[in-house]
Amino acid sequence: MLHWLAAARAALVPAAPRPDAVLVDLGCGAGLLAPHVAGKGYRHIGVDRSPSALRQAAEHGVQPLAGDVQAVPLPAEFADCVVAGQILEHVVDLRAAVAEACRILRPGGLLVLDTLAATALCRVVAIGLAERLPRIAPRGVHDPALLVDRDVLVAEAAQHGVELALRGLRPSLRDLVAWSALRRSSVRMVPVRTTAVLFQAIGWKKG
Repeated sequence: MLHWLAAARAALVPAAPRPDAVLVDLGCGAGLLAPHVAGKGYRHIGVDRSPSALRQAAEHGVQPLAGDVQAVPLPAEFADCVVAGQILEHVVDLRAAVAEACRILRPGGLLVLDTLAATALCRVVAIGLAERLPRIAPRGVHDPALLVDRDVLVAEAAQHGVELALRGLRPSLRDLVAWSALRRSSVRMVPVRTTAVLFQAIGWKKG
């Protein structure tokens, strides 16, 4: 499922606004975003705490940088685009992670996020159900206590100059059925009205 989300995340990233534009991928993991943004003109820097993940990301053309998303080892106003996909629901200090994402973003730069909401519905769907389905999510990967409070997310980003717009996301049911029957290798993510389970957030930094 992480591959499907990477494709949906990349769809929100525009072409690089200038020749030396930088995209910072927070919690980059194995670099799943890289193939989807490779043609958009950015220098792609991936930040992660895992040495093995960074090695895999480098194989995809990502410039690896060891670091924590709650204390990113980059200067302020460094990136033209900052993305953080499926990482905020794993951090202990959400406010710090959001503040750091905004800090390293240039004025006029774009912040793109996707994560899981702190709701009872999300706990049922993303943890109770998804973690029990084969090939969707490993069991125990999510801590219910770390799911993301949407109000806190929006308020913290606004405090640092980024007004976020949220939209819900889910797998295409038709694609999911075909994928389950091994007739399709990937599944499109489609927008939905509710942000109570999986959602994207996007916003431009003022300046």
